[in-house]
Amino acid sequence: MNFLPSQSPVPELGHSMFTLAALQRAYGCRCNSAVFFLNSHCLRCDTALGYEPELGRVVSLAPGSEMGTWLLAGPNVPEAHSKLYRRCANLETAAACNWLVPANERSPWCIACRLNRTVPSLNSREDGMLWSRVEAAKRRVISALVGLGLPVTSRVSEEPERGLAFDFVRSPANGPRVLTGHENGVITLNIEEADDVTREQMRTSMHEPYRTLVGHFRHEVGHYYWDRLVANSRYLEGYRNLFGDETADYAEALRVNYTSGPKPHWWLNHVSAYASVHPWEDWAETWAHYMHMVDTLSTAASFDLRPETMSLPFDCFGPEVLYRCDTPDCVEFLSFLNSWLKLAAVMNELCRSMGQPDFYPFALSGAAVTKIHFVHMVVCDQNRAGCELASSDEPSMLQVA
Repeated sequence: MNFLPSQSPVPELGHSMFTLAALQRAYGCRCNSAVFFLNSHCLRCDTALGYEPELGRVVSLAPGSEMGTWLLAGPNVPEAHSKLYRRCANLETAAACNWLVPANERSPWCIACRLNRTVPSLNSREDGMLWSRVEAAKRRVISALVGLGLPVTSRVSEEPERGLAFDFVRSPANGPRVLTGHENGVITLNIEEADDVTREQMRTSMHEPYRTLVGHFRHEVGHYYWDRLVANSRYLEGYRNLFGDETADYAEALRVNYTSGPKPHWWLNHVSAYASVHPWEDWAETWAHYMHMVDTLSTAASFDLRPETMSLPFDCFGPEVLYRCDTPDCVEFLSFLNSWLKLAAVMNELCRSMGQPDFYPFALSGAAVTKIHFVHMVVCDQNRAGCELASSDEPSMLQVA
């Protein structure tokens, strides 16, 4: 297969593509001032604000008919959302969660906070500050998962066998160090990663080009969705053909990586060096990069920042890099992909202008793009046919001949 970029012009970004339509990142208060994802009140008029995860928007609030309840205020509120809400119980904690909970739900926590199984001590000011940063990154990631129609249920209170849970902890004073990772639906994150100095020291010592809280969450939820959507599903054969056999000895693969380094010429087939360690890590890294692309392009589109208007000579990828080139949205995916590459190139230059590291310090090969398209197709199937599609008998894009 030829993985050289095609010479066709960059197509216009496909705004009907569900990945971009599902994630709105530009919000406004009813006073017409701009508000942002983490805001719980308007800095201009002091109106209460809340994030409605199903609607995918930060909205203005008005007091409801019952004590402690709120109504969505302002224009363009769908009739389905003209109901009473409560604010998440974590609004007044260090988490500072601005998400909303339907008033008729029993849980005092929003869809993101009810995923928490373990949180740091609220008696420690430092831990509270780190937890606040962790939660801000987590909510960003969870909002995208909800917007994409992926299953987001709590292992703690909703779906004990298949749900998702988070343990936010720090290493004990006398060791051993807590490692960030995923196991059986539980994601453990060392809150020391929220300390900029500590995280940068780790990034440098491990020779990583990129290390962020958002990146950690996207990678680890990738492991979770591999278990939930790919393992024992119709996608498994296609996954193994692209990523490799996940039954290969994982511990041995890690040992080889940390003693000998990544595989030679890893960039020809993987999105990152760490992706070359094992097929599980290849999937998680590819998933994370797909989420980077979706959320950042959605943000750009929300603010009417159009890659097709950027003056940049560019050779875009063509259909030869797709996992399947006969799917209904393959043209839109190529538009999405090439718009991302153009946006990332311009953003890298903007960062260099400020003396900052590259915004996206990666170069995607054709083989890596094929894997990203496979991830996209799995997500699309889930979005179109419901959360349980992978275990049903309904046809999917990955089955169509």
